[in-house]
Amino acid sequence: MNIAVLASGNGTNFEAVVRSAEKGKLRNAKIKILISDKEESFVQKRAKKHNIKSVFVDPKGFSSRTLFDKEVVRILRKEKIRLVVLAGFMRILSPYFVKAFKNRILNIHPALLPSFKGESAIKKAYKYGVKVTGVTVHFVDNDVDHGPIIFQEALKIKEGESPESLEKRIHRLEHKLYPEAIKLFIQGRLKVRGRKVAII
Repeated sequence: MNIAVLASGNGTNFEAVVRSAEKGKLRNAKIKILISDKEESFVQKRAKKHNIKSVFVDPKGFSSRTLFDKEVVRILRKEKIRLVVLAGFMRILSPYFVKAFKNRILNIHPALLPSFKGESAIKKAYKYGVKVTGVTVHFVDNDVDHGPIIFQEALKIKEGESPESLEKRIHRLEHKLYPEAIKLFIQGRLKVRGRKVAII
């Protein structure tokens, strides 16, 4: 199974997924390509280090979100991609993209959805003063941070903990959960039934 990762920034989740693949934890799958919408994103250096094909698609070259997505989908189809993994990809996918890869796009969010959707979720949760936050892995649909949930794991915020400490612990949890969800998809063990995801 060919997997594509879409990322915009540092790429720590990309690194976690690639390392899982290199350790043989994602059997019968290959991280085939990284696509980034940021020309100088650090994640591209990570891809080069792991000998993974990296493509920069410049959003400025397209007059609409859909036209950008059509180009990305064209690349993904050319690479025979079966699963799309979002790893800090800071763009909202168009309905065209979601339909092209229906129930084959995964995302990870650093909060317990439906709380703290969108960007800066860790900071939002910290500022709000919640006692518990966590990580959500979900399928992508046409709404932001909304698709059927595969995994959620809670994480207690420690008394007096700094935002930086919380962020590090959230990232460690992400790096554990995301490869697990991808592994289940590869094995054909995730079944979407409405808003529920059954693990079979």
